[in-house]
Amino acid sequence: MAIESSSPSPLGPPACEKDAKALDFIEEMTKNCDEVQLKVLAEILSRNAETEYLMEYKLGGATDRETFKAKIPVVTYEDLQPEIQRIANGDRSPILSSHPISEFLTSSGTSAGERKLMPTIEEEMDRRQMLYSLLMPVMNLNVPDLDKGKGLYFMFIKSETRTPGGLVARPVLTSYYKSKQFKARPFDPYNVYTSPNETILCVDSFQSMYTQMLCGLYQRDEVLRVGAVFASGLLRAIRFLQLHWEELTHDIATGTLNSKITNASIQESLSHFLKPNPQLARFITDQCSDGNWEGIITRIWPKTKYLDVIVTGAMAQYIPTLEYYSGGLPMPCTMYASSECYFGLNLYPMTKPSETSYTIMPNMGYFEFIPHDPQASSGKLNRNSPPPRLVDLADVQVGKEYELVLTTYSGLNRYQVGDVLRVTGFYNAAPQFRFVRRKNVLLSIDSDKTDESELQKAVENASKLLHDFDTSVVEYTSYADTKTIPGHYVIYWELLAKDQEKGPSKEVLDQCCLFMEESLNSVYRQGRVESNSIGALEIRVVKSGTFEELMDYAISRGASINQYKVPRCVNFTPIVELLDSRLLSAHFSPSFPTWNLQRRCHS
Repeated sequence: MAIESSSPSPLGPPACEKDAKALDFIEEMTKNCDEVQLKVLAEILSRNAETEYLMEYKLGGATDRETFKAKIPVVTYEDLQPEIQRIANGDRSPILSSHPISEFLTSSGTSAGERKLMPTIEEEMDRRQMLYSLLMPVMNLNVPDLDKGKGLYFMFIKSETRTPGGLVARPVLTSYYKSKQFKARPFDPYNVYTSPNETILCVDSFQSMYTQMLCGLYQRDEVLRVGAVFASGLLRAIRFLQLHWEELTHDIATGTLNSKITNASIQESLSHFLKPNPQLARFITDQCSDGNWEGIITRIWPKTKYLDVIVTGAMAQYIPTLEYYSGGLPMPCTMYASSECYFGLNLYPMTKPSETSYTIMPNMGYFEFIPHDPQASSGKLNRNSPPPRLVDLADVQVGKEYELVLTTYSGLNRYQVGDVLRVTGFYNAAPQFRFVRRKNVLLSIDSDKTDESELQKAVENASKLLHDFDTSVVEYTSYADTKTIPGHYVIYWELLAKDQEKGPSKEVLDQCCLFMEESLNSVYRQGRVESNSIGALEIRVVKSGTFEELMDYAISRGASINQYKVPRCVNFTPIVELLDSRLLSAHFSPSFPTWNLQRRCHS
C-alpha cells in the first residue's frame, strides 16, 4: 500500500518509506535548481583549485560563477588529450582533479578512430549509485506491485585493459557492474533480478547471454519487466532465443547445463536452478518451434508490465520491432547518462518514447548550454577560443535547442559533451530535456557512433581495391539497417567502370566491405568481434544514374538544385526503397575485422 510522506510529492504517493525519501530528495533538488548548481560549482572549483588545469587559467581561488565563465574556456576532448594522455601514462600529479584518478571510463564517442578515455574518481560511483536509487521510486508511482516479482534484465560487461600507467580502462557499465555498489547492493524487493551476479559478470558474451536467458525462462512466472540498457541489446536477446531455444529447453527438461558453459562461478550459481522441468520445456518449445515470434515476450513472460530499454536518439529505430515482439508493451526510458556523467531521470516514464523528457538533477555536476543554431557551423570550440555566451541550467528556454556543456568533480571543465537537447518544460525550477541527437553522428547500431568524416575515410580506403579494375566510386550513401538482428551498416555505391568487362569480381567487392570495417573505429569493431552487437557491413551496388534520380526526387520535394548535396546517410523509407529498386548486387564482409583491445589506451 502506498504511504504518505511528510510532504507528499506532486509526482504521487510513494510506495514505501524508502521511496518517500527518494521523492523528497527529487523535490528538494528540483525546487532549488540554481542554488544547487552554484553550490556544486563552488565545491568543484574549491577542491580542484590547486590542479594544473585550473591554475593555468589563474582563477586565484575564485569559486563564483562569473569568474569561472570569464576565465575557463569551453573545450572538446581533443583539447584535453595531452592532459589525459599524461594521466594514462602514469603521471599522478593533480592535473585535472585534486582527487586521484581511479580509472578511465571508455566513452562510446570516438576520437581519431579510438575510444575516448574519460577520467573518473572513486566517489563518482556513489554519485551514480545515488541516481540509480531514484529510478524505481519513480517507476513505482506509475506501475504498481513491482515488489511482487522480478526483472529480467540482460546486462553484460565488456573487456577492460590498463593504460601504460596502470589505470583500468573500461566502459562505464562494466565499471558499475563490477563495483561493490552493484555486487553488494542491499536487497530491495522492488528491484530484484532473475540473473545472478555471476551470469552478468562473465566476460564471455555467449555464456553470459545463455545463462541469463536460462534463468529468465526458469522464472518466467515471476518476471514483471524485461529490459536491457539499449533497445538493440534486448533485440539481440530475442534473436539469441530464436537461435538457441532447443539447447535451452534441453537444459530445462533435463536439469543439466550446456557443456559450452564452462565458467565455474556461473556453474556454481546456477546449481540450485538446474532442476528438470519437462512441462516448462514443452511450453517453451510450443512457443518457439512454430516460427511465430509476434508477441513472444508476453507469451513467454505473461506478467511483463513494460520493457525497460533506451529507445530515444538512435535507438528509436528499434521501436517497431520491439512493439512486434512485445505486443505493444510500454517502453519507459528511465535515465539519461553518459561516460562523462550521469545526468538525470525521466519523471514521467510511461509517456510515449517520442515524448520522453529527462530532468537533469542539478547535484550531479555543473551544467551549461550552448544555444544551438542548426544553420550555423559545427560550433566546435577549443581552449584558445574566447568563451561563448553559455546559458545556465535554470535559464534555458522552452522550445529551444542547446548543446550540453559539463563541469564535473572528476576534472572536466566546461566540456562539450556533443549531445543536442530540446527543452520541453520544467519540473519545479529544473528544466526537462528531450534528447535530439548526438552532434555529427551519422550511423549507429548499438553503442557505436560513426560520423561523416570517418565514413568518408572508410569508403576511400575500400575503394582503393577497385583501382586495379579501372573502377571508382562515383557516389555513396548509407543507412543503419535494424531489420536484421543484429543490425548492420548498409553502404550504397554507384560505380564507374572504364571497361565493363574488367570490373571488380564479387570477391573483390566482398573485400571492400571488410576494408571499410577495418577503417571504422574500435567501438564498431568491438561490437562486431567481441559482443556480436553489430552485423557484417553490407555494400549494395546500384545502377548507373541512381544518385541522379535521388537528386531529382529531392528536388521534387522542394530541395534547391543549387544547394543540393548527396546525403551521406538516409533513413526516409521512400529514398531507401528507391535505392533498393536500383540494386545490381549486394556484398557482405567475409570475415571479422581486427580488433585490438590494447590499441585504444596507447598514444
